[in-house]
Amino acid sequence: MSVAKVTEIICESETSFEDAIKSGLKRADKTLKNIRSAWVKDQQVAVKDGEIHEYRVILKVTFVLAG
Repeated sequence: MSVAKVTEIICESETSFEDAIKSGLKRADKTLKNIRSAWVKDQQVAVKDGEIHEYRVILKVTFVLAG
């Protein structure tokens, strides 16, 4: 039997939502072991002077606890 945990992380990118997701998962992998899945809980953009300044993604990351 395995036990999984879900944690929420916020990722940012000046390029795109996809880049925010990729960089967030890459960073999470340094700390969390056995990542099995992730899903986007929310997306938003930061606007500066009428232009998109930053893409933000809230990810729910699922990982299996070591036993």
